Amino acid sequence: MKDDQLLRYSRQIMLPQVDIVGQQAFLDSHVVIVGVGGLGSPAAMYLAAAGVGSLTLVDDDVVELSNLQRQLAHAESDLGKSKAESAAATLRGINSEVEVQAVNRRVGAAELGQLVSSADVVLDATDNFDTRFAINRACLAAGVPLVSGAAIRLEGQVAVFDSRLSTSPCYECLYKGGEGGDLTCADNGVLAPVVGIVGAMQALEALKLIAGFGEPLIGRLLLLDASTLQWREMKLPRDPNCAACGTIEVSPA
Repeated sequence: MKDDQLLRYSRQIMLPQVDIVGQQAFLDSHVVIVGVGGLGSPAAMYLAAAGVGSLTLVDDDVVELSNLQRQLAHAESDLGKSKAESAAATLRGINSEVEVQAVNRRVGAAELGQLVSSADVVLDATDNFDTRFAINRACLAAGVPLVSGAAIRLEGQVAVFDSRLSTSPCYECLYKGGEGGDLTCADNGVLAPVVGIVGAMQALEALKLIAGFGEPLIGRLLLLDASTLQWREMKLPRDPNCAACGTIEVSPA
């Protein structure tokens, strides 16, 4: 690690949970973030600032005026631009040493599988079940941990799914078949800081997984009620009959 890096990341390095070894793990890691809107923006910005060495941003959408209320990786000057490219430029401005790849197209199953298999951690910051299920199955196939976040109205949730552990559920253990349908911010609204809180927690969970400290949210779903600022935690057992992970053989916890 270079002298300027030691200075830049000194506030993290002084943490016994991180230290030099953990910071080096950040620098050597690759994180894929699918969706760089309300959740993906703060998550990507914190990961870049923390020194994650390589970030891949996947989003086929463009920046619209209604995004700017909560999607902090984009500015008024980015209206009409690709979200992936806009966010990539923001991250390079935060930390020029981070390698950022922008994928500004809809990826199919094969390409998604290749992207996921190259990552140490994947963040799902999308807003529909079809994409979430596809990301979940790609992570299961590649044995890569998945950090999932969601936010709507004044509510948020975050969980970690790690198929390397026999006790870990997957995303489809929680949402079988997408019961209830997709809830979108366009139809239901969302308060700006709510997505920021959840996105920041996704970044935190990713860093914990990369450096191997703390207790990641594996087998636990954290629920936020922002109107009362209360958190609830639900235990998530693995479903042995899950259509996605029920037949996967993994190592014991």
